[in-house]
Amino acid sequence: MESATRSLTRSRALVLFVAAFTLLFTTAADSATQAAAAAQRALVAALKQGGNVLVFRHADSPSTLPDAKSAEPDNAKRERQLSPAGKTGAAGLGTTLKRLGIPVGEVLVSPAYRAQQTARLAQLPGAKIHAELTFEGTAMTETVTPAQAAWLKARAAVRPAAGNTFIVTHSPNLAAAFPEITPALDAGEAVIFAPDGKGGTKLLGRVKIEEWPKL
Repeated sequence: MESATRSLTRSRALVLFVAAFTLLFTTAADSATQAAAAAQRALVAALKQGGNVLVFRHADSPSTLPDAKSAEPDNAKRERQLSPAGKTGAAGLGTTLKRLGIPVGEVLVSPAYRAQQTARLAQLPGAKIHAELTFEGTAMTETVTPAQAAWLKARAAVRPAAGNTFIVTHSPNLAAAFPEITPALDAGEAVIFAPDGKGGTKLLGRVKIEEWPKL
């Protein structure tokens, strides 16, 4: 009888412990979700206000070059181009910018076809090509020079005169200009800076390309 009572007591204690742990875990998860939602709302508000610089890695692109059959009609040099997922992500970005009313100011893009394609499908108007945003050399096989890295870092610190500045470049350029940002950006991911007008920046956050439609 005494043994049965102790067993019952232990069972009740275990049930209470599990219930308390579940409540604690659920409360922590809810708090984390609410904090994430609040941070997301703050980011959207900042983007709608303008004055920020968004630096993107181009959308997803296969490492293999297209053949004559699969190359886009305007991809005359048959450079790397976006995958179907990359096209969908870039288009989704453009749709979200319009839906949220996020103003687009200057658009600076790498000469690489996949970067220009990203900007075009995202409906970023008036894109200007900048050689500093690509790899050194025309074969896209050289490393990023210190000058290119410095140019990108400095450009990200320039407060836009109007809207938000959008920059589309490559992973090596991002890594060279912003080594403190880890882990490396995924294809299509953006890192968002708020220039302070004095040559410095504040990191507002990062947004993966598939996350834009969820904002």
